[in-house]
Amino acid sequence: MRSEFLPYCRPFIEQDDIDAVTDTLLRGWLTSGPKVREFEKLFAEATGVKHAVALNSCTAALHLGMIALGVGEGDEVVMPSLSFVAGANCAVQIGAKPVFCDIDPETLCLSVETIEAVATPATKAIMTMHYAGRPASAAPIVAWAKKRGIKVFEDAALSTGMRDDGEWSGTRSDAAAYSFYATKNVTSAEGGMFVTSDDALMERVRQLALHGMDRDAWKRYTSAGSWRYDILEHGYKDNMPDMAATLGISQLKKLDAMQRRRDEIARAYVQAIVAIPGVTVGGVGNMGPKDRHSWCMFPILVDEKAAGISRDRLIDDLKAANIGTSVHYIPSHTFTAHRAGAAQLPVTDALWQRLISLPLYPAMTDDDVADVIDALRICIPGKVTQAV
Repeated sequence: MRSEFLPYCRPFIEQDDIDAVTDTLLRGWLTSGPKVREFEKLFAEATGVKHAVALNSCTAALHLGMIALGVGEGDEVVMPSLSFVAGANCAVQIGAKPVFCDIDPETLCLSVETIEAVATPATKAIMTMHYAGRPASAAPIVAWAKKRGIKVFEDAALSTGMRDDGEWSGTRSDAAAYSFYATKNVTSAEGGMFVTSDDALMERVRQLALHGMDRDAWKRYTSAGSWRYDILEHGYKDNMPDMAATLGISQLKKLDAMQRRRDEIARAYVQAIVAIPGVTVGGVGNMGPKDRHSWCMFPILVDEKAAGISRDRLIDDLKAANIGTSVHYIPSHTFTAHRAGAAQLPVTDALWQRLISLPLYPAMTDDDVADVIDALRICIPGKVTQAV
């Protein structure tokens, strides 16, 4: 057993990241400025989406994006319940109603079929979510929604590094919201990015993000700016500071290398789990040849009968073996704040109680990965079979 606790996640911060942030601090521009614009440009180029607007969180991107898409009082937004609650909270905050849909058991993502089961004439938007970084196949959802005049907004919080039929999130849909939280594949400590190819959406989100100020208000303390500005609407304070953008830039430049390491760890887990009774990898079914999993999370499903141990007991036993884990997610429709009027979601209700997320991040060593696999083998009482 490990002598030291292996946390569920640890940010992969190297000296070049630290040096970049230090350089920004010494330059004297701390809030939204040239580094934010550079980060936006680089991210738009990476994704192949026309516009990127850097914000202080993915939640802010979801919030402002829904407003810009015209979602408001009385509108319904279809979204999976097996997701972080941010999207549902944002919908409520602007007077809309989150309508939770079920998931496909093979992908753990929503689908056209699960959306159809709950969509109504009041459906204004669909908020897709790529569970754990597994592509949710945006193209058929966009095609279905477009025929009905419904907007598609991708919750791409887990999707940096992912490819959905060869494309980044936001290339097919109306917009996407990325996260750079500390546990994500690229981090800026806190932060998010709204991406869209729609000029009007970009302008509206940029304006809303900084109090509703007119364009280029951030320049007012430079030689190119002016002290005069106008407030065009009632906005918010959701801009990203340059320090966070600097870290994001440094991380984005290393995304390919960090993603390769995630792929290596995921392959080791997948190979080992084949031989562990009662445990399967969640959400990897039916992936296409041009799909790429981001492996922002590595979810496993525990079959209590076959494994001889419950999900909750396995979490406790792994912790006792110094292996940190998490659960993604407690479904939004089970929370007190969102319970009223929740639809029947049998697949979500059954599967979330079997889910565990294992540690997976570039800072893990091969020994760390082996320790996780060994702990699973030891903690699961069933007889381990040989892989074919």
